[in-house]
Amino acid sequence: GRLRVPVVFLTNAGNCLRSAKARELSQALGLQVSPEQVVLSHSPLQLFSQFHQRCMLVAGQGPVEENAHNLGFKHVVTIEALRKAYPLLDMVDLSRRPKELPPPTTGFPTIEGVILFGEPVRWETSLQLITDVLLSNGNPGAELQDVPYPHLPILACNMDLLWMAEAKMPRFGHGTFLLCLENIYKKVTGRELKYEALIGKPSPVTYRYAQLLIQQQAEKQGWKAPIRRLYAVGDNPMSDVYGANLYNSYLKSAQQNQLQAGVKRGPQAASPQTEVYVELRNDSNNSVESCESILVCTGVYRHNGNVPKKTEPHTMETVFHGHRDFCFDPSLVEASYIVQDVDDAVQLAFKKENWS
Repeated sequence: GRLRVPVVFLTNAGNCLRSAKARELSQALGLQVSPEQVVLSHSPLQLFSQFHQRCMLVAGQGPVEENAHNLGFKHVVTIEALRKAYPLLDMVDLSRRPKELPPPTTGFPTIEGVILFGEPVRWETSLQLITDVLLSNGNPGAELQDVPYPHLPILACNMDLLWMAEAKMPRFGHGTFLLCLENIYKKVTGRELKYEALIGKPSPVTYRYAQLLIQQQAEKQGWKAPIRRLYAVGDNPMSDVYGANLYNSYLKSAQQNQLQAGVKRGPQAASPQTEVYVELRNDSNNSVESCESILVCTGVYRHNGNVPKKTEPHTMETVFHGHRDFCFDPSLVEASYIVQDVDDAVQLAFKKENWS
């Protein structure tokens, strides 16, 4: 009932606690999964300590306040708290409009940044209030003056445009919500919405964080040999495979010590993602040489007919479902291997590593 190999579970879910996801996995798999083995979409925000003392607006669903505090954020305001403080801002739903003019709000803190944990329940409310905060530089009760730019920092988790549930067709993910926010902001201001960080798969920040957790596990298990290869198993070509392949290209670029060569393949040069290149390049202790992607056919991706050993050209995505700030390179959605399910993926990794 104990794992022989360091394993982390990467999910773009973020509307739960890390401990709850670990319990859920433990029950499903029949073995003990610790919270330290779980990477939710927002888990790497622990590393963003420069924002932990700021007053941050948090959007999403589930225990957003508790998640923010667990990640190290000290001052948090929810969309619901903001709506209650400024009831005149939320005007789409006629039934929620105040019947009488409320008294002016006093003593509400100035918001200094925004955390987008995941898709909210009432999109119109969150889209309106987040836009209000950005346009007012954190004081949404004030009259609109000149629109500040650059706007307040935004930390966004989970860029999945679509995800697979029990329905026959994929469902809207947080990436769809981000698409709405980006387009509304640009339509209103004429400027591009900027992110301080984009995390969750396929962000290299998330894979880097996962690698650190794997190396910590190996140390605890008493592994003497350094880890050379990571195997990333997933069912979504646009997040799991793209992310693993993108991180693999980061690792290769760092090894060659050619930062510029890597930036052209990765996200835009101005993106905070490129900091991962710098960190990997300067980390002389980094033993990991590659991250191989293994695509399974039990979720978003369904392969017709026999499962090939290598991805064939016709399996490539023809429409880019990734985020605006990640360039589309068709080779990045081509998995190193396609197998039927997770068990086959594990057996493949064991075979490649010469494990019994």
